[in-house]
Amino acid sequence: MPAIPDKKELEQNPALQAPKREKPLLSPGTGKDQALVLFVLGGPGAGKGTQCSNIVRDYGFKHLSAGDLLREEQDRPGSEFGDMIKSYIKEGQIVPMEVTIQLLENAMLATIEEKQQRKFLIDGFPRKMDQALAFEEKVVPSKFTLFFDCPEDAMRQRLLKRGETSGRSDDNEESIKKRFKTFVETSMPVVEMFEKDGRVVKIDATHGPEEVYADVVKQFGEKGLEKTKH
Repeated sequence: MPAIPDKKELEQNPALQAPKREKPLLSPGTGKDQALVLFVLGGPGAGKGTQCSNIVRDYGFKHLSAGDLLREEQDRPGSEFGDMIKSYIKEGQIVPMEVTIQLLENAMLATIEEKQQRKFLIDGFPRKMDQALAFEEKVVPSKFTLFFDCPEDAMRQRLLKRGETSGRSDDNEESIKKRFKTFVETSMPVVEMFEKDGRVVKIDATHGPEEVYADVVKQFGEKGLEKTKH
């Protein structure tokens, strides 16, 4: 297995040699050369997955998970990034944001070309401020961030309950505490930055899934997003 590349090697990777852009590749919207992006953030156990499925079903969004894209890419034959991703994951390091952003961009362009679908829910990204800024400068500014707000205690109860049946190694007391701490330290500044910009839809995620989704629908309506599929 190759060693983790240093910054210089990363910058010289041919797959990341796209020309530097003066402006984002796409502009916000659903017309030609546009894409409508919502970031989805929330601590572990906030119920993001359930709500993303509802939004995809009713609003015609394509759901993109940064984590899933990385996992798929490391196993894709002939991948330009596969070995690099494997070495980062093996060492427990965060994969460089340049790689994640490139994979998100590739997935968005493929969806636009193959399905003429231009609405995207990007889940579990951006996890840090620099990722948020880099994506918006390179790919497209997001319309808003959908933030599922849930206090630590409620999340802990949910995850411990899920851990009874999920078999997930990180659904235990110690891991949950670490994951919540990481979320607060790295992702909350992203939410706060977009909030100052008036680009956050905050959802109280302490209620049951139906009640939470009713709030999503109400707030989407206030932002001019209507259901497309019935």
